[in-house]
Amino acid sequence: MKLRTPALVAVSLATAFTLVACSSDSDTETATGADRTTDLTVFAAASLKATFTEIGELFEQQHPGTTVTFSFAGSSDLVAQLEQGAPADVFASANTSTMDRGVESGVVDGTPVDFATNVLTIVTEPGNPLGISSFADLARPDLQLVVCAPQVPCGSATEKVEESTGVHLTPVSEESSVTDVLGKVTSGQADAGLVYVTDATDAGDAVTAVPFPETSGAVNTYPIAVTADSANPELAGDFVDFVTGPEGTAILGEAGFGAP
Repeated sequence: MKLRTPALVAVSLATAFTLVACSSDSDTETATGADRTTDLTVFAAASLKATFTEIGELFEQQHPGTTVTFSFAGSSDLVAQLEQGAPADVFASANTSTMDRGVESGVVDGTPVDFATNVLTIVTEPGNPLGISSFADLARPDLQLVVCAPQVPCGSATEKVEESTGVHLTPVSEESSVTDVLGKVTSGQADAGLVYVTDATDAGDAVTAVPFPETSGAVNTYPIAVTADSANPELAGDFVDFVTGPEGTAILGEAGFGAP
């Protein structure tokens, strides 16, 4: 058997130490790179899509390496998904009762923070060809009306207006989110719908908005909170602070949301 000389052994050991050091440095760089890339998942009410998309882009700019992913749907659907174990870091609801459900079921951590308010308005086809001028007009038998389902915040608000006015609506469809109601009107599948003023504003010329005074008795307050199973609770808290801070508040205000 050929024996190694001391010099050869020394060279071999030095090479081994170098490889280990390089491997260690490489692992550190990979870990550091991983730390720089953080995903944040936000569950938010459908009526927040336009504003939260803008807020998310600005948040990413101010938090390099962060990617904000949104899931927009009816608030009741979102809290049900959280209760079934869907992964998310932040939950923003279109009313307090849905958020209360999240707190009671343990999917929300800490105390939710109110960040905006919203009210309903009537939307019709452009130009309002059927001449709808009041909430009572929505009960006309010749009208194809769509509203949100009762379990959805916009549907709950609709029921409150019905109760306060004594007007009974007979919609042809009850949708699971306010954006679905808007879509039925803009696509011509319905003559009129009840949506939030912010959705009507965002739709622009695609609809005609018909405000009605009774809506003031059904104001929806929007709360936001970090979820109990957030993988990044500190960053999630930063997002909540951003939404409730001056920059988030300004974006929400420009879209027509009221202060909480």
